[in-house]
Amino acid sequence: MKICVTAAGNTLDAPVDPRFGRTAHFMIVDSENMSFEAVSNTAGGAMSGAGIQAAQTIASKGVNVVITGNVGPNAFQALASAGIKIVVGAYGTVREVIEKYKRGELTETRAPTVGGHFGRGRGMGTGMGRGRRRQP
Repeated sequence: MKICVTAAGNTLDAPVDPRFGRTAHFMIVDSENMSFEAVSNTAGGAMSGAGIQAAQTIASKGVNVVITGNVGPNAFQALASAGIKIVVGAYGTVREVIEKYKRGELTETRAPTVGGHFGRGRGMGTGMGRGRRRQP
């Protein structure tokens, strides 16, 4: 079975990235022999539509299951439409969550876990500490 885990790095010992659409890497792992392919997420920096673009990338790789921390509504719909099972709430390393899934300790979700634009600021400030400061 092909399992995709969102990861902060490109090894099996990399920590799980909690963001699906904005993750740095997708680790696509064959659960039978633990061979893997590290795929950089080119959609991570997109202004919008990162979740959908990421889901299309994963679907094109023939993945059966996605394991991540959270998934937004658009990515959830795109993955579900492609017949890909979605597991959320994962933490630890890629290797650890694959083993947990194989032991039945992680279960499939039936709904998105966050709203759109998770992992990106939505405030009206200028960011980088350049906003107006309050006087003490």
